[in-house]
Amino acid sequence: MSHVLIRERRSRFPLRGPDPARTAIRGIGELLLTVGLVVLLFVFYEAYFTNWSSAEKQHQVTAKLDDTWHNGRGLVDRPVKGAGIAKLYVPAFGPDFVFTVLEGTDPGTLEAGPGHYLGTASPGEVGNFAVAGHRVGKGSPFNSVDQLSSCDAVIVETADTWYTYQVDRDPYIVDPTDVGVVDPVPEKPRATPTEKLLTLTTCNPWWASTQRMIVLGHLVGRQPRSAGEPAALQVDERKFQ
Repeated sequence: MSHVLIRERRSRFPLRGPDPARTAIRGIGELLLTVGLVVLLFVFYEAYFTNWSSAEKQHQVTAKLDDTWHNGRGLVDRPVKGAGIAKLYVPAFGPDFVFTVLEGTDPGTLEAGPGHYLGTASPGEVGNFAVAGHRVGKGSPFNSVDQLSSCDAVIVETADTWYTYQVDRDPYIVDPTDVGVVDPVPEKPRATPTEKLLTLTTCNPWWASTQRMIVLGHLVGRQPRSAGEPAALQVDERKFQ
């Protein structure tokens, strides 16, 4: 009797197979969750782990540069690729903003800090002192470069001299292939330089590298290190508390 009832119930309520639409939706949901997790892990890696790693490398190159300057070995005709050559300060970013600039812009060098484009002018020279830096991850030296504006100061310290540059205009965007921004006269490859210029480059938008953000400036002052810090470096720390 019981077997008959079971068969009758099964006949009245037939078993259904999996719903294709529901299965597809569930699969898409799981895929989106997986992709989201991967993105979060990548963001964590770029924003935190690489920053920590780069901070340690920046500390090492800064210590080596300080030792070099302290022992009077800072003046060289041809800086060693990957070595520190100067220090970069931006008062608008606060009293603690300082990065050692390294020679070269290859990926390994930029992991330790902003890099000086090979072949461009040295600090304070006629021509274009051009520097590249990461905006997110790997120390993020140029994370806030979009906040610079006309007349802001960018200061470069070398073994014997302070150089004060002034930003000429608000940051602007170019295509990554527009390498003319680091020419001796930006965007004028055949022109003979007569000014002492500064160019900062970084990726744009914040999480991508489909564009380049550019900051241009020119030299407005110089003084020996022995004379103390330039006036433009005197930051009102209360603004950043």
